[in-house]
Amino acid sequence: MRVFVIIALFAMTSLAAFLPHATPAYAQSSTIISEIRVSGNQRIESDTIRSYMLIAPGAPYDSGRVDRSLKALFDTGLFSDVTIRQEGTALVVNVVENPIINQIAFEGNRRIEDETLLAEIQLRPRIVYTRARVQNDVQRIVTVYRRSGRFAATVEPKVILLPENRVDLVFEINEGEQTGIKKIRFFGNRNYSDRQLRGAISTEETRWYNFLSDSDTYDPDRLTFDRELLRKFYLSKGYADFRVVSAIAELTPDRDGFFITFAVEEGPKYEFGAIDVKSEIREMPTEALLAQATTIEGETYNADKIEGTIQKLTFELGKLGYAFVNVRPQIKRDREALTIDVTYEINKGPRVYVEQINITGNVRTLDYVIRREMKLAEGDAFNTALLRDSQSRIRGLNFFERVEVSQEEGTAPDRTVINVDVQEKSTGELSVGAGFSTTESVSADLQIRERNLLGRGQDLRFGVSIGSRAQTIDIGFTEPYFLDRDLAAGFDIFRTVRDYQDESGYDLERTGFVLRTGFPIKEFVRGDVFYSLVNEKIDNLSARAPVSIQKAEGDYLISSVGYEITVSHLDDTLFPTTGNKYTFGQTISGLGGDVRSLATSASYIHFWPLFEDDVVLSLGTKAAYIFGLGEDVILAQRYNIGGRTFRGFANRGIGPRDIASGDSLGGNAYIVGTAELRFPLGLPDEYGILGRSFVDVGTLTKIDDNDPGIADDASMRVSVGVGLNWVSPFGPIQINVATPLLKEDYDKREVFQLEFGTRF
Repeated sequence: MRVFVIIALFAMTSLAAFLPHATPAYAQSSTIISEIRVSGNQRIESDTIRSYMLIAPGAPYDSGRVDRSLKALFDTGLFSDVTIRQEGTALVVNVVENPIINQIAFEGNRRIEDETLLAEIQLRPRIVYTRARVQNDVQRIVTVYRRSGRFAATVEPKVILLPENRVDLVFEINEGEQTGIKKIRFFGNRNYSDRQLRGAISTEETRWYNFLSDSDTYDPDRLTFDRELLRKFYLSKGYADFRVVSAIAELTPDRDGFFITFAVEEGPKYEFGAIDVKSEIREMPTEALLAQATTIEGETYNADKIEGTIQKLTFELGKLGYAFVNVRPQIKRDREALTIDVTYEINKGPRVYVEQINITGNVRTLDYVIRREMKLAEGDAFNTALLRDSQSRIRGLNFFERVEVSQEEGTAPDRTVINVDVQEKSTGELSVGAGFSTTESVSADLQIRERNLLGRGQDLRFGVSIGSRAQTIDIGFTEPYFLDRDLAAGFDIFRTVRDYQDESGYDLERTGFVLRTGFPIKEFVRGDVFYSLVNEKIDNLSARAPVSIQKAEGDYLISSVGYEITVSHLDDTLFPTTGNKYTFGQTISGLGGDVRSLATSASYIHFWPLFEDDVVLSLGTKAAYIFGLGEDVILAQRYNIGGRTFRGFANRGIGPRDIASGDSLGGNAYIVGTAELRFPLGLPDEYGILGRSFVDVGTLTKIDDNDPGIADDASMRVSVGVGLNWVSPFGPIQINVATPLLKEDYDKREVFQLEFGTRF
């Protein structure tokens, strides 16, 4: 009984102690909110702030809802601070608004323009400033600099307070130095040295000569690309199981460079096994298809040759009109015999006809200028060879930065749509040039040219050249499709004054015009026909001028008509690596005027790629002969060689010469043969530097004047030398060092030749 009494007394005491605290809480939970007051806001309306509250007047107070309302207001990003408190039956919301950005500026950025950085960040004027947004933009700017190879770059945001709760935001940037590649290392490579593998990838170690390239700065995307380049390198050498285990870039502690390490597994070397073709197309025999394969049984496995074979097969089948033929190589690997069998499975689609040709991207160039270069027309049977040739012809216009020709299925299985998408580039040129050469000395020129006049593909040119030994002014115009035919027509008007005092003791003035037309005769063969009317004037003879030159003093009106036929199979017009080119032409003078003669010229050159196109051998020859029709060939029409045309000899350095004065007289006939080896110097391709070694063989002879004081020996001259071509940032530079091996005593040597020019 006593136990129950004690328990009852303890319970009553505990309840008495609890009730004083419980009563206020109970009263608070039953409080009805009468109003929500907002304070501290300057720009944002009070009703806007109330709209984020999860509790409204007339509802009982709820601490959970108040907490969630507080979080909702912070989440808007409009406020730097928010407090909610209860005053009686009212809730008071006090806010501190984030400022508005007035303007954004960058300081210290010399390498990257403001526009580039503004495009990367998300903050803008009139946007609410928050610390989180600023830090995100700081990271974006740092990322931009890292992409450009500057991993030491730092960015410090500064805030300038302005009235009305506005701020100016300034990103202070310390760009730092470019973070170069200190070392590239390879592990696991047994068959190829580190040096060979470094040559296979695009990333390079930092060297003093890399100032023209950014390939020696770290770029994560480039590193990914290098993994693929390594894989392609090994697959082309027969290592079909090759893989890159890892590619790691480690930044040095002082953040001034990277160590890049590639771990590779080479695997065994394979050879091609059996090569076969399975084709659904009966029009093309299997033997003919196999003849297109560049993969040969017993040779080292090469994935590039498989891809090349697929392209050749697709191209050949495209000639038959199969636009969407599918060629799939089936690979069977024998790991014990280390051979790979390849079977090319060819699945045909229907024969296809061109339904439509769409041309896009040309803003200025008229559609018909592009369409006339297409060798396919709507309604024609599709032909891959003609499509590729069409793309090449459009690129050859040199009006476009990019030319992409693609095809897609038409409205029926046997129809295809050809899409030609181009990106135009500037075709107008206003250039000022300066140059130097050992033959022409210092020169300067001004040229105004529009290669796509009014978007019609016409070429208009005006040029002036002033040098210490030559002055020229010329105007030219070309209509590439005269009378809407594949017939180029144009004219040139010119005046040239040249100083030949050092070589021959006279000055030569040439004033005249040329009417010309060019047309295709057949594939790879082109003909050109021209008419010229030129006034040649020889004057200002030196006191030592020989009799033969004195007799030539005066004016000569030369009226000529001529032609030239060109057969070209070169793969590239600027730096050919394979193919040949042949020209033959004749010019007859005497259709009026003062001179009657017939000149014939011919040239041939052939290129052979050696060592996977890195080295190119060329053999060529040029020859010409002119004779008078019932009269002697005048001085102004004779040929002169040397300098550029025969290295190792000075300009007009060989050929008939007056013994007493040493003046060059020119000759009626010449022949020059050249053997040249073009090769890389181990520098990156983007530097545009190539080396050359050459041998020139030739002679210049025959003169109508029988003066015994003239030396004329038809003996062959031979010179050997080396050269350097550099497409430099300051213009093309060509250097030749050559020496004659066979020469006559009266010939003029020139061991060193330099040509430099630029336009700006």
